[in-house]
Amino acid sequence: MNRSVRKSRIRLGGTTAVVTLGCLALLATSPGAASAAPVLTGKLLMAAADQPAGQRDILYRQFSGHTLAQGHGDGVQVTPYGLRIERATGTMTYTDPFGDGAARTYDTATWVSPHVATTFGLEQLIASYNASTPMGTWIQVEMRGHSVSDEDPGGHDTKWYTMARWASSDEHIHRTTVDGQGDDDGTVWTDTFAARGSADVVSYQLRVTLLRPAGTHQTPTLRSVGAVASRLPSGDDNPASPLGGAEGITLDVPTYSQEKHIGEYPQWDGGGEAWCSATSTAMVVDYFHKGPNSQEMSWVDPSYADPQVDFTARNVFDYTYDGTGNWPFNTAYASTRGLNSFVTRLRSLTEAEQFIKAGIPLVVSLSFSKDDLDGAGYGTNGHLMVLVGFDKTGNVVVNDPASHLIPSNDQVRFTYDRKQFENAWSHSGKTVYVNYPRSKTLPQSLTPDQPNW
Repeated sequence: MNRSVRKSRIRLGGTTAVVTLGCLALLATSPGAASAAPVLTGKLLMAAADQPAGQRDILYRQFSGHTLAQGHGDGVQVTPYGLRIERATGTMTYTDPFGDGAARTYDTATWVSPHVATTFGLEQLIASYNASTPMGTWIQVEMRGHSVSDEDPGGHDTKWYTMARWASSDEHIHRTTVDGQGDDDGTVWTDTFAARGSADVVSYQLRVTLLRPAGTHQTPTLRSVGAVASRLPSGDDNPASPLGGAEGITLDVPTYSQEKHIGEYPQWDGGGEAWCSATSTAMVVDYFHKGPNSQEMSWVDPSYADPQVDFTARNVFDYTYDGTGNWPFNTAYASTRGLNSFVTRLRSLTEAEQFIKAGIPLVVSLSFSKDDLDGAGYGTNGHLMVLVGFDKTGNVVVNDPASHLIPSNDQVRFTYDRKQFENAWSHSGKTVYVNYPRSKTLPQSLTPDQPNW
């Protein structure tokens, strides 16, 4: 199912349940409702049937700081703060599909990355970016691949696929992804490029367009842009990964329940029951003391508990996807709070333990039926939690914003079986949000030949 189709209804043992794709999608939410297998969205389908069992090809590459100079710029300048518009080299007329219907003209400048070669034919790619966009400025992020086959050994470049039109605020332009981009080479499932056909996509490029209202001198600032490319095995019944040294470590991440926000601001993904991603992101941002202040949150109804969750939901909302579960939009928001943030995929909980040892909690994407994850009390076709640590035997300690479907922050912290959790996590390709302060150093990669952070 294409992830851009946000909601559907399914019948479960005589009970109708609303399924919200990409976030908490309850498959068994009421007494008597039957457990069901996860209904995976397009982005969660790992189409790699020909992969050797267990092999996980993943490569993350980021451009930031001085490495931005490795790309080709047209009208941009690399500064100590990031990439900025130095001079306009073009214009773009854009009608915000969620705005007032008026066409507006923007000055543009562009940056194109060098070709990033992989040692495998990538099947999926997720781009993420850290930027600031003052006074009506915004950025557009695109990717293209280089595709080769036996019939076309020299290969060809695909078209440019739009991965995001992003701004840190929705006051001037509505951040959005773009539907309907599919062709013979690939398509975009909301925030994820997926290759099509028998050809191998052996390299890719990223392109970022910086935009400002025509005739002004404001500029967005791009601090970083990167992408995780992957080719993953099919199947989800894998042994638990080896212990990684974080046993007995639990980070003191605050606990917020999305269930406490049911009915709040339904214009953003139907309200709090669907806000697992936003709630998880809010927990991590607050863990690093980077959350919004009371003035920033003054628009939130003062009767609402944990208003930072409502604030986050608004600021990660994807207006085309009509949801708060866009992975890179969540990390882009976290970056506006002073964190370095990106989306990647891990190979195992062994890798995840390295982040916990470094003091970095991870937001993880997973799906499971009610009987697949002991103690959850629900099933989901797409959910986000915060991995905060491990018990002494290596089982996974999480902040689960679903909170056993009980609207209580006291129900958020829970420990899940290591093997069960790892298999549920594999449905998303073991996708994570990595958010950390600029003063902190990431752990060393365990796979230097294919680094995934």
